[in-house]
Amino acid sequence: MAIHELFAYLCVADTDAAIRFYSRAFGATEKFRLTEPGGRIGHAEMDFGGWTVMLCDEYPEYGIRAPAAGAPAGVTLHLHVDDADATIAQALAAGATLERPATDAFYGERSGSVHDPFGHRWLIGHSIEEVAVEEMQRRYDALMRAGGGPCAGEGSD
Repeated sequence: MAIHELFAYLCVADTDAAIRFYSRAFGATEKFRLTEPGGRIGHAEMDFGGWTVMLCDEYPEYGIRAPAAGAPAGVTLHLHVDDADATIAQALAAGATLERPATDAFYGERSGSVHDPFGHRWLIGHSIEEVAVEEMQRRYDALMRAGGGPCAGEGSD
């Protein structure tokens, strides 16, 4: 069986509010939504410049829950854009909170991270140089020796 696509599927406490936020923060557009009587949104899709992100409200009866408020994010969504600084500023203006401002990273990207109001972490970056894997490993080793963070986007060269 071949895999043809991979979609992020985010559970949020308020899908309607999340759709508005992602539109303002990232310029995403709503493709459609399926709403139950009573207003709970069972499924929505947004277009992030040709890539789909799916959303739904919580379904505790099926074990589907949004991230807990204030809890560390277990997943990071990496949004690659033309201008990380501008997109981070736009996300902050829309209601995101800054985790880390954009900096030039060892892997050839300028990136920073924000948390959206729904508990999801976004790493936002743009390419600044092509880096061969061997050079990236050399830079990563140097970063680790200097006490940098192990995750992509933590520390710069």
